[in-house]
Amino acid sequence: MHSLTKDQSTWIPNGQASVMSLLRPLLLDVVPTIQQTAALALGRLANYNDDLAEAVVKGDILPQLVYSLAEQNRFYKKAAAFVLRAVGKHSPQLAQAIVDCGALDTLVICLEDFDPGVKEAAAWALGYIARHNAELSQAVVDAGAIPLLVLCIQEPEIALKRIAASALSDIAKHSPELAQTVVDAGAIAHLAQMILNPDAKLKRQILSALSQIAKHSVDLAEMVVEAEIFPVVLTCLKDKDEYVKKNASTLIREIAKHTPELSQLIVNAGGVAAVIDCIGSCKGNIRLPGIMMLGYVAAHSENLAMAVIISKGVPQLSVCLSEEPEDHIKAAAAWALGQIGRYTPEHARAVAVTNTLPVLLSLYMCTESSEDLQVKSKKAIKNILQKCTYLPALEPFLYDAPPNILKHVVGQFSKVLPHDSKARRLFVTSGGLKKVQEIKAEPGSLLQEYINSINNCYPEEIVRYYSPGYSDTLLQRVDSYQPLIN
Repeated sequence: MHSLTKDQSTWIPNGQASVMSLLRPLLLDVVPTIQQTAALALGRLANYNDDLAEAVVKGDILPQLVYSLAEQNRFYKKAAAFVLRAVGKHSPQLAQAIVDCGALDTLVICLEDFDPGVKEAAAWALGYIARHNAELSQAVVDAGAIPLLVLCIQEPEIALKRIAASALSDIAKHSPELAQTVVDAGAIAHLAQMILNPDAKLKRQILSALSQIAKHSVDLAEMVVEAEIFPVVLTCLKDKDEYVKKNASTLIREIAKHTPELSQLIVNAGGVAAVIDCIGSCKGNIRLPGIMMLGYVAAHSENLAMAVIISKGVPQLSVCLSEEPEDHIKAAAAWALGQIGRYTPEHARAVAVTNTLPVLLSLYMCTESSEDLQVKSKKAIKNILQKCTYLPALEPFLYDAPPNILKHVVGQFSKVLPHDSKARRLFVTSGGLKKVQEIKAEPGSLLQEYINSINNCYPEEIVRYYSPGYSDTLLQRVDSYQPLIN
């Protein structure tokens, strides 16, 4: 059987019905190899695009395949399961057509087949049906697939383990109830045992399945943690395979987001430092779950945010903010930095000293930034500014910030200057006081109150000296001054 190329496929859509009507009788041929070859041809056509998959459904071929799936030899079973997978992958509607023709029960029976290749083909088809939505996943669960998929992940064949773990992941992802059915079948312990398997593709699926279980609720996340995945899962953050790294970061993120206690457990296991190292060793979307994980940990409490600071998380997030070309990754880094800097002057200073604030400001002001990036940058700036007493980081904002951010900057100066004589002197010599006099504030506004508070820190003549137009006033006095002539 020749595989389908793009050039060869051009004649098919116009004659879909005729092709299907030619292949359908071959499924009933007395020669087994012809049956198998016809099924493979249908599978390859259906795999190619959803129009051809639809033609398989409309050609009334599925009932014949399902009937033969129960009766025929292992080669035919693999080919028939391939067709069902190829049809079901395209859309929920096509997957529903497979459910409607009674395929699930037969596919589940194939999970008990003696041949590992048949099990694998059936697990693959079930996973592709379940991945679309909760209703289709529930249909797969109701057909009794989960206990058999859990048995499949215990089989010696690596390929079968991978596909079974992937199918469990596709079922668990939709809702807490579906995830619970996977847990009730004892899946977590068997998945957790394979975290250190040398096969990278299997590790990807294992970590993904555990993530899809842990993400839904505190209880489910705690069950995953109780399977003693820490600290072994942290070794996956150093894996050569980028997607093993990404999925391990995702799993840690899905656990950390739920409660301060779970985040603290990750900190105690060395998880925060390990994720920070992982972010430093990769680029792009592989970094994203790790960036978000640091934000979630910091969002829980002041102490957890300090744990991220101590583990040198801020410089790494600052690098992501500046280096990453994609707006959604910059937005995640901005959000995480805002979560870290929002607690105390010490937290805010840790962020400010990395020169992050000007970067956040330029991303907020940039017209090419996505709306999400602008919103998250603005929020992060406000979070950090409202606690920041590190004046060297604030001063550039007097010159560059738009009015809605400027008021927060001036507000911080009005809090710090009354209590710090060194800062008051520096504010004069650096030009800060002069700049404040140039700000046009509405009388009675909060901004005007802040300016008045700053001005009250200085002798009146100093404030006058730095006020706009003061030199003109002095020149007028020179003009009108009558010298005393002896």
